[in-house]
Amino acid sequence: MKALTYFSSLLCAAAIIVSCSSSEQETAQVIDATAKARIDSTLTAFVANGKVAGASALVYEDGKEVYFGAFGFADKEARRPMDRNTIVKVYSMTKPITGTALMTLYEQGKFDLDDPLSKYAPEFADMTVYVGRGENGEYLGEPLERPITIRDLTRHTAGFGTNTNIPGLGDLIADADASNWNNTLTEMAEKMGQTPLWFQPGTQWQYGPSVDVQAFLVERISGQTYHEYVREHVLDPLRMEETRYVVPQKDIDRFSASYTQTESGLTQLPNEEAHAFNLKKWPLTPGGFGLTSTLDDYMKFAQMLVNNGTLKETTILEPETVKLMATNHLDENIEERSWLPSKGQVGFGIDFAVRLREPQSAEENNGVVGEFFWDGAATTLFWVDPVNKLTAVFFVQVFPFDGTLHKGFRDAVYGPVKVASKK
Repeated sequence: MKALTYFSSLLCAAAIIVSCSSSEQETAQVIDATAKARIDSTLTAFVANGKVAGASALVYEDGKEVYFGAFGFADKEARRPMDRNTIVKVYSMTKPITGTALMTLYEQGKFDLDDPLSKYAPEFADMTVYVGRGENGEYLGEPLERPITIRDLTRHTAGFGTNTNIPGLGDLIADADASNWNNTLTEMAEKMGQTPLWFQPGTQWQYGPSVDVQAFLVERISGQTYHEYVREHVLDPLRMEETRYVVPQKDIDRFSASYTQTESGLTQLPNEEAHAFNLKKWPLTPGGFGLTSTLDDYMKFAQMLVNNGTLKETTILEPETVKLMATNHLDENIEERSWLPSKGQVGFGIDFAVRLREPQSAEENNGVVGEFFWDGAATTLFWVDPVNKLTAVFFVQVFPFDGTLHKGFRDAVYGPVKVASKK
């Protein structure tokens, strides 16, 4: 009897061991001790090699913080270290927040993605596409083959141009000056509606002011100012108190400086120049840029997304809407995609790049199929990896945009790119 009991005990113990082993395999983390050391080493090297003055990163996995690190200086001249509560300009990482605000109205049935923009904004009803100049320098245009849709705004296929270097059209864009900080969103829209498009809607992917128009659309549909609406429906519910356009005087000491890479090395921009947009309230509240944030604040936004629209007890979007935003909306027939392919094997959803395929070479950005992400002009980055329930936020403040930093950080998180062997 004792032998039987002993044998049963061994079986139970073995079962427990197998169960634990199985559980460990199921919950194996991306960010283990090796990955943490790899990220530390990578961020330290960014600073030591003069790529950036300071770098910080925060990673969550399965709802828990698994990595935080900050290295170097937020303001080198003032000798202020990069820290967890450092405030940075997130630039185009403003865009996914705007897209989220817009999609809360979509959930309310206020619009359909394929509705013409002009249905809600007659400012865009009579647009034409630039085709050249006449003998006397007069503008020549052609009518739209189809209207700009709201989907075009969300995937950057609307046709808007912002580059004043576009031959012929650039002068018209410069004269309109639609993105001047002294314009309200309505004034911006009026000026954009009177400026020819660069290309026919839906025929190219070209980065531009589409998300600023999304912010205008939020105002037009909701009846509130964009600033009020995004605070009420996205930022405040997520308790993102430090994600804002204006940094108050009491927080200026936490505001990171900005830097440029030149032939002679890293140069710090004067703070009064780098911070100009965020030191006072301007008439323009752009949807495409302008917000400042902290690692923890922006991580709340990322965590809401990886949790299918909900953070703790707060629901911002329904799971179906998050899935829609994280689905590729770029038709394969849209071959002209500017610099989007430099992001890797991606398409574009609603204000996110969406990873469609694994990296095809070791030189490409690392990532997981199904990931959605975006970045900012000062080389900030965030991504949402639903497969591993992982979210990452990476902060630096350096110009020009340096994709090698993103490559390095992604490889540090996931390990070196593994390219499938071709048979």
